[in-house]
Amino acid sequence: MITIAGGGLAGLSSALELARAGAAVRVFEAAEEIGAGSVSRYAGGMLAPWCEAESAEEAVVTLGARAADWWAEITPVTRRGTLVLAPPRDSAELTRFARRTSGHRTLDQAAITEMEPSLAGRFARGLYFAEEAHLDPRRALRDLARAAREAGVEIVLGTTAPAQVDLDCTGFAADLPDLRPVRGEMAILHCPEVEITRTLRLLHPRIPLYLVPRGQGVYMIGATMIESAATRPITLRSLTEMLSAAFTLHPGFAEASVIETGAGLRPAYPDNLPRLERHGGTLHLNGLYRHGFLLAPAMAARVTQHFFPEGSDADHRQRETA
Repeated sequence: MITIAGGGLAGLSSALELARAGAAVRVFEAAEEIGAGSVSRYAGGMLAPWCEAESAEEAVVTLGARAADWWAEITPVTRRGTLVLAPPRDSAELTRFARRTSGHRTLDQAAITEMEPSLAGRFARGLYFAEEAHLDPRRALRDLARAAREAGVEIVLGTTAPAQVDLDCTGFAADLPDLRPVRGEMAILHCPEVEITRTLRLLHPRIPLYLVPRGQGVYMIGATMIESAATRPITLRSLTEMLSAAFTLHPGFAEASVIETGAGLRPAYPDNLPRLERHGGTLHLNGLYRHGFLLAPAMAARVTQHFFPEGSDADHRQRETA
């Protein structure tokens, strides 16, 4: 029996892959329901490795390149790419973004309008990352738990893990050295007047913004990175800046209803890459930063390789995938 502390994104994806490899797995989750205690509920759910290369290590692209295929076996994945835009005054940001990334093509105003008619006449140039995708984080986590249970994983909710487990995926609760908090802030809007069908990234020197469609006129907006350890709810300044950026994308967002706001602290190491390391008798998977849904599949494969070093059919399949 392999025991895991933490039934969030890292713990459940690891449990699923271990079960697929033939292990008996038990997951302990302190929250009473899946996702209630997970910072991933504030995630954008973007499976965008080529965009992330703008500020991340090459390993993020390599490890995340096939994440969309992994998730598509578990939960609905929208494969409509990512459109990166910048206001005319920030066109230099778009040039810089293009120079630091790959896997994109440049669009002129007509091509942007053809792709997203709601943006007609608003942006002269953009970058399109056709191979990228997105998912609904909250549904994905629930579907991941369902898939894990169907694979034979025992998930014990509302229960603190015992002092000694085989794998710890509890984020900051693990109290590991070098971890730092990176604050993520988001808002969920209802704006049926605007129809956007794919993830948009709006470049801005101070607060780059992403907007992810959830369907039926619902959108999630968020700031890509805020270095802060504050545990308070979203600040008025951040919310105002995000809403202002959404208005820059389309003035129709001025009429949007704010359904929900939220903020969460994401554990990150100095290099912003996840680590699989042993402390005492426990293996720890931590530091997914803001790449959780993108990197969890590959890191779960590494967990499986650790417990099954001689390899198995599932292990081989995951090495091919990751």
